[in-house]
Amino acid sequence: MSKVVKVAIPVAMAVAALTVSSAGAAETTVTSAKTAKPRLVDLGAGKCIPCKQMAPILEKLRDEYAGKFEVVFIDVWKAPEAATPYRIRVIPTQVFYNADGKELFRHEGFYSREQILGKWRELDFAFAEAGGAR
Repeated sequence: MSKVVKVAIPVAMAVAALTVSSAGAAETTVTSAKTAKPRLVDLGAGKCIPCKQMAPILEKLRDEYAGKFEVVFIDVWKAPEAATPYRIRVIPTQVFYNADGKELFRHEGFYSREQILGKWRELDFAFAEAGGAR
């Protein structure tokens, strides 16, 4: 089963989205900046133990916070070229971005649901508590 991953990178007033399939093919698209949301990018691998432990957490966050922030997983073993712009040293690595694509925070290693939501709050994003994104 092919899984598609979209990664947004700011380009002037638009957002470029890199779509990577599990086969490693990449395609770039440009969307309006009005549709941009804060984004959590998790870089890992399907066979990495901490990455596998994070997979259900990321999936649940993706479902629960759809429309408020994006959750993106990039399998760096299947698509190493997609990981290059992130300059990671360890997997898993989580990178938090604002809606403009500016990196706000980076964490290496397993990160629990509570830690992820706590970091969003610390970064001044109160998705669930305030009933919406900032």
